[in-house]
Parts: sequence; structure tokens; C-alpha cells
Amino acid sequence: MQMKLELVIVPVSDVDRAKTFYRDRLGFVEDVDVRPQEGVRVVQLTPPGSACSVTIGTGLPVFTDMAPGTIKGLHLVVADIEEARTELISRGVDVGASEDVGGGVKYAWINDPDGNTLTLQEMAWRTGDNF
Repeated sequence: MQMKLELVIVPVSDVDRAKTFYRDRLGFVEDVDVRPQEGVRVVQLTPPGSACSVTIGTGLPVFTDMAPGTIKGLHLVVADIEEARTELISRGVDVGASEDVGGGVKYAWINDPDGNTLTLQEMAWRTGDNF
């Protein structure tokens, strides 16, 4: 059985502030920003080149059942962690130092405005079709 992860719910306290961070600072593509009914808003953003998106919003249990800031270590896989850090820092993102955790794996951490954490991950052997 083959499965794909295509959507991650990220709980936030302020949808506009989070949308600005993910779109303008991290460089995610804004796929959807809809208000299908009164009190409901769904925003979907996708990292460039990724098949997995994040969704933020209001008015649905999927958004209100988790407290803002409870997502920890959502991985953003990159080919070159130092290049990614440099680009994100130039966009005003506070990115932690890269840390070599062994085995050719490097991490650097980012907090969104609500304290959800994202982890840049570089695995040197993941290139070409394996990336």
C-alpha cells in the first residue's frame, strides 16, 4: 500500500499573521484562501516543489481542537541547509544554527509566530530522484 502525506493542519491564533509568515517569509505558495460559510476560513499554503501543504484557518473543529503552537518539528526537507538558512534569514526569518546530528543529517529550527516549530532537514544522500 502506498500512502502520501498531502496536508498538515497547523493551529494558529491569527490566520492573517500566520499566512503572511508562511507565504512572505518562508516563501510558501498560497493555494487557497476561502471563506465557504460564515465564520469559516481555510488557507492552504505549499512549500515550493512540495507535494505536502499546510492548512491554517478558523471555524472548523480541525482548527479549534488543537492549541496554537502545538505542532513541533514539522520537517522542511532541503537540498542545502546553509543555502536555505541564508535565504530565509534574508527574508527576516529567525533560523537557528544548523546542527550536524550525525549520519549526514543536519537540522536547523524555526518557530512560527505561534510557537509551532519547523525543522529544516538536510540529508546529503538525498539527491536527484531520492530528494
